[in-house]
Amino acid sequence: MSSRDVVIVEGVRTPFAKAGTALKDVHPGDLGKTAVTELINRTNLDVDLVDELIFGNTGSPPDAVNIARVVALGAGLPLKVSASTVHRNCASALESISVGFEKIKSGTMETIIAGGTESMSQSPLLWNKEHLKRLEALGRARTPMAKIKGLMSLLSANIKQVKELATTSPMKSTPFKPRIALVEGLTDPFKGINMGQTAEILAKEFGLSREEQDQFAVKSHAKAVEAMESGRLAEEITPVFTGKNYDKIVSEDIGPRKGQSMEALAKLKPIFDRKNGTVTAGNACPITDGAASILMMSSEKAQALGYKPIAKVRGYGFAGLEPERMGLGPVYATPLALKRSGVEMKDIGLIELNEAFSAQVMACQKAAASKKFAEEKLGLSTPLGEIRDEILNVNGGAVALGHPVGTTGTRIVLTLMKEMQRRDVELGLATLCIGGGQGGAIVLERLN
Repeated sequence: MSSRDVVIVEGVRTPFAKAGTALKDVHPGDLGKTAVTELINRTNLDVDLVDELIFGNTGSPPDAVNIARVVALGAGLPLKVSASTVHRNCASALESISVGFEKIKSGTMETIIAGGTESMSQSPLLWNKEHLKRLEALGRARTPMAKIKGLMSLLSANIKQVKELATTSPMKSTPFKPRIALVEGLTDPFKGINMGQTAEILAKEFGLSREEQDQFAVKSHAKAVEAMESGRLAEEITPVFTGKNYDKIVSEDIGPRKGQSMEALAKLKPIFDRKNGTVTAGNACPITDGAASILMMSSEKAQALGYKPIAKVRGYGFAGLEPERMGLGPVYATPLALKRSGVEMKDIGLIELNEAFSAQVMACQKAAASKKFAEEKLGLSTPLGEIRDEILNVNGGAVALGHPVGTTGTRIVLTLMKEMQRRDVELGLATLCIGGGQGGAIVLERLN
């Protein structure tokens, strides 16, 4: 161990809940505050020692644009502690860890709280530009006559829209039909396709059947349910109090389904390619709310404070690829992380690979084992290495648990290091694909 080695002392997360369910009314700032407050309590951390809080977030609530600062102050960190929000789509919370790693490794800082928070339930609706122009005109009106004219313009447009909807498809674009920010955010601006369509591309290119994808989903739910019932997932979760009087408690993930079956999944229709597709709501990750945080320090600082860190960050990597094949991002980023860590895939004992879609994970498995893919896409003479089922997402993955986009990068690191500790595994890999055509990966070494 070097004094500048970067270690993770502890981590904690909130339960993950499907959007529109138990956490729908909880502000993402409050979700983050809950995770950080419990992290401080579990580590008995002197908050005056924190140099910075770095949090991932993609939804950017209008009332908390730098949500990291809101989380920091809400959790009781001193005013002097700086806070920054980072955004790398699905890997935002992994970005928070990589930024923290660099600041500690360089000697700039000693103690950092990293993590992420996301409320996908609270993603806003956006008004059509034509409607906004009319609202602006009404707002600028100063005389009674101008205000009446502006109001009549709004009413006439509304009447016209009602008539159009009565005679045409409801999907027709109209002035009063809002745009869904979440849908736009999950659509690639260069290719014009959504994330589910990228999964369909991989399913076809790698010959992944609907049945194979559903089987993967069933296993993900079964592993997650078993991890919940055994108490393993509970070790990384702190409850969230909700309700008008904070009289309701959410203490476990809302997503994993006990008894999920092939028969139930077979009833679901493809949603991204309705005619020939294989990706359904059942073999894709649900839209989710939740937050997670970890405490990072230099090895020297942790030792001086008497902490026994769980893991050391050996190295990380980010890489880009075609946006329409973004799901293969882990296969591109992992070689960088392994090289910087001085290890090979065969040395890895556990892997957390985010399950954006069953097809996406299975495509990564095939690509990682392919010599042709390694030569043509990665510039390697040999395959990256097998991603074995028995060490992959052993507590289930996002198909069951969910994927709060700005949080998942920290969640997979937290889940990985806890399981490495339980199984006495020396090295682990956490990796995920990133919307827009990127991948991120990080290698951990168990310390205790």
